[in-house]
Amino acid sequence: MPLVLASTSPYRRELLQRLAYPFEVASPEVDETPQAGESAHATSLRLAIAKAQALQSRFPAHLLIGSDQVALLNGVQLGKPGTHERAVAQLQQMRGRSIEFHTALALYNSQSGTTQTHVDITRVTMRQYSDDTIERYLRHEQPYNCAGSAKTEGLGVILIERIDNSDPTAIIGLPMIALTAMLLEEGVQLV
Repeated sequence: MPLVLASTSPYRRELLQRLAYPFEVASPEVDETPQAGESAHATSLRLAIAKAQALQSRFPAHLLIGSDQVALLNGVQLGKPGTHERAVAQLQQMRGRSIEFHTALALYNSQSGTTQTHVDITRVTMRQYSDDTIERYLRHEQPYNCAGSAKTEGLGVILIERIDNSDPTAIIGLPMIALTAMLLEEGVQLV
């Protein structure tokens, strides 16, 4: 079955290209606002499923890949900052602390109606960095579309002291180890 990545994220597209398997990219129209009282785990999973299923009418016999990432600091969800000012505030709050990144994955078979899901939790410990470092980093990287404002695949590594997880691709936004297992379960021959 053909694959569709339900995301416009260039980072997720780059990760999926690693499989050397053809796929299409389509933008799902999904409201990413967390629901009242919803945990980071639940938010990320709900949104990953919603993104994958949002494209089912356009792609009725496809495997649709949805993913979402939510950063959690002291019990508060940090979304994509969107602006320079919000990114500064996020990075100031995160300085010297540990953050959990909940990266959810959903593989929806639009022909059978079945969905496989997975949530990867990455713990990131931030360094004690200065406000000047934050400004230089933001001017260079402009990570305004990244949950928590820290792009580990770029210059964001200068802000990070430690990363703990089971899949290094999850922190970038698409848990490739879990996705590979899901695709194999669907009978996709990757090599």
